[in-house]
Amino acid sequence: MNKKPFVLAICGPTASGKTWLGVELAKKYNGEIVSADSIQIYKGLDIASAKPSADEMQGVPHHLIDFLDRNTAFSVADYVQIANKKITDVLNRKKLPIIVGGTGLYIDSLLDNVRFSDAKNDDDYRNSLYEFAQNYGNHALYLKLAELDPPAAEIIHENNLVRVVRALEVIHSTGRKFSELKAESRAVQSPYDSLIIGLCPRDRSALYDRINKRVDIMVQNGLVQEAKALWNENINSQMKTSANAIGFKELIPYFENTASLDDCIDKIKLETRHYAKRQLTWFRRNKRIVWITIDDFNRKSEILQNAQCIIENYRQ
Repeated sequence: MNKKPFVLAICGPTASGKTWLGVELAKKYNGEIVSADSIQIYKGLDIASAKPSADEMQGVPHHLIDFLDRNTAFSVADYVQIANKKITDVLNRKKLPIIVGGTGLYIDSLLDNVRFSDAKNDDDYRNSLYEFAQNYGNHALYLKLAELDPPAAEIIHENNLVRVVRALEVIHSTGRKFSELKAESRAVQSPYDSLIIGLCPRDRSALYDRINKRVDIMVQNGLVQEAKALWNENINSQMKTSANAIGFKELIPYFENTASLDDCIDKIKLETRHYAKRQLTWFRRNKRIVWITIDDFNRKSEILQNAQCIIENYRQ
């Protein structure tokens, strides 16, 4: 039996230190980063999506960041396909692929070798769903999914409009429940020997403080100006995925003179905290993740050392 190639993944909520740890481990183990972030794939939105800077990358190659136009639809199936190609490329160069990101659906689908249905895209039907959500709200559309496929509705957040729409589109085109097709898709064995390390706080309030400070830094670095430039392009109605980025949509009331800047920044902080909570809920369901509790350590070097011990013990 051929030995499966080893792939490492670093996951966790926003502002938990994934980027830093991924880079340090890449330097230690001759690795390259394959991003698993559903917003960092898009060009622009650099500050809003917290794309790593050149200084943060420290010369470590990063893949699947900043490569897609903002008005291009991109599904989890697309991600798995292109990420597998990148992983193969990294392995062929005798490097360690390190998946780093906070989009749990991407990481799970990639490492669990999820097979996606052959449901064809129906542009007219999909657009009608987006129009319905725009007219009646995300919750009203979510209730349609809850009626047709309750198990799918349990794992898809009502404000994740792209996934709600895709689930309804699959049901419409196949006549089967999205959740049933998803369960069947996991029957194929993964081609990878994967270890997933998760970063999480013991004290959630400490994470929320980190998030608030991070947003303040993003504002100082030009978040408002970045979002205003995108808003001025008047393409937000076309950006079905990237327009959902936290740090962009919350500033639109300020640009429209219906809310103060301070109120919009507070909204960004609130939505980011809510997002971190949803990320933790998602990742907690994955029993394969080996967790590092980041506030148990006084120095970053201790977190790195702990991660190295996890990797070495796993590979013995």
